Amino acid sequence: MSLESMPNILFLMTDEHRFDVAGFAGDPVVRTPNLDRLAARGVGFTNAYTPSPVCVPGRQCIMAGKLPISCGFSGWDDLEPGTLTIPRHFSRHAYYTAACGKLHHEGTDQMQGWIHRIGDEMKMSPRYIENKNQDYFDRYARPFGDFKWSDTQEIRRAGPGNAFHVKMDEYSVKGAENFIENYFLSPYYDREKGNHQPLMLKVSLLQPHYPYFCDEELFKYYLNRVEPFTEEELFDHPFLAERAQIPGRNITPRELRRATAAYYAMVETADRHFGRVLQALEDAGQNLDEWIILYTSDHGEMLGQHGVWEKQKFFEASVRVPLLMSWPAQWPKGKKIDRNVNLTDLFSTLCDAVELETPDGLDSRSMVPLIEAEDPSSVEWENEVVSMFSKARQPLLPEEREAWMRKAIVDEGGFNLMIKRDALKYQFYGSDLPEVLFDLEVDPGETRNLIDRPEYTEALRAFRSRGRELGFAIPE
Repeated sequence: MSLESMPNILFLMTDEHRFDVAGFAGDPVVRTPNLDRLAARGVGFTNAYTPSPVCVPGRQCIMAGKLPISCGFSGWDDLEPGTLTIPRHFSRHAYYTAACGKLHHEGTDQMQGWIHRIGDEMKMSPRYIENKNQDYFDRYARPFGDFKWSDTQEIRRAGPGNAFHVKMDEYSVKGAENFIENYFLSPYYDREKGNHQPLMLKVSLLQPHYPYFCDEELFKYYLNRVEPFTEEELFDHPFLAERAQIPGRNITPRELRRATAAYYAMVETADRHFGRVLQALEDAGQNLDEWIILYTSDHGEMLGQHGVWEKQKFFEASVRVPLLMSWPAQWPKGKKIDRNVNLTDLFSTLCDAVELETPDGLDSRSMVPLIEAEDPSSVEWENEVVSMFSKARQPLLPEEREAWMRKAIVDEGGFNLMIKRDALKYQFYGSDLPEVLFDLEVDPGETRNLIDRPEYTEALRAFRSRGRELGFAIPE
């Protein structure tokens, strides 16, 4: 592909968006006209999964095209400086890479391959400060609870409000609009850049991540329209039932309704923001049929299903994500693909789409054959996805991680692991907690653990073997 013909790329991303709270996913209440339009003009992946159902490792792994274990993550770590990421690879091939909004990089390499960053998020964690005097930092140490509300308090405080993430998203979207005008038009200086390099533009929002605060008018619209999960039974598992919010015990049905309404309002707000970005591109004379546009989220939100809120679980609501890809000039419109794909697959997919060489060593597969095939089920495809996250509560510095990971994975089961193959989903939580096996074809609500059912013996044996291949100390 010649440099002149390489398509521009728009990467839209939210934080904590459930796969099923969208008009294109069949939700009859939420209003997402811009994402629905993208779905109608492109391809939707109905079984897309995050490499890690936690913000930091999930986002880092997506951009690196690798699973957490391949990135050397011990927890909420940052990629090592200089790691090959999607923007770093594309910038080396003349793409102008610009990111507006949340990336969640906390290490010394704040750009992570982006040439241009816009937003109110660039900051380095104190743990990466070199030669720091820890005694001084200890004087100002505060417990994590000072920064993170409990799930109960998050729900009770939900409602109208102009919280920090609402303000930051507005800042990021306005920055994206200004960037687009300058890049493609520059009406005041007449020196636009757009005719010279292809553009990769990422617009990444904090919403609909908690805290559950939103626009007042949208909150009132959704308050009596949403159907919150108020009669959920807890799943019989120590981790999967952890931090449960039980109506009548520690939360009221009305509070659950308010939090659900606020979440829906944040989803619509995110959709409106993306509409502004798309409109800015069209106003600048861009033909969106010629752009590769993708939308996804780093992980989902339990939203009270199974009595659980937020993320970290391997329930579908937490680990499964929306994924749309549109390129009307080249790809089908309105197509749905039900093969299991991982967000790490985006790296190879984008490389394949623009005919760049895919780097070696990735946990990534090109989805282009699935997109272009008349029948995706006929494409040779390893229909498996893997997701994992660390049980560590504190991130470690790079020089500490290798020893920790070796000890945690092999000796102590320090990572939680999910492997999904076809409709079967296996979960391993270390030797101290029960394994879990769901069959989504017969139990889409994930209510029954089939780990001891004899008809799944062979499948269980294969899952355990695969887990050992990944480095986990799973028994025979």
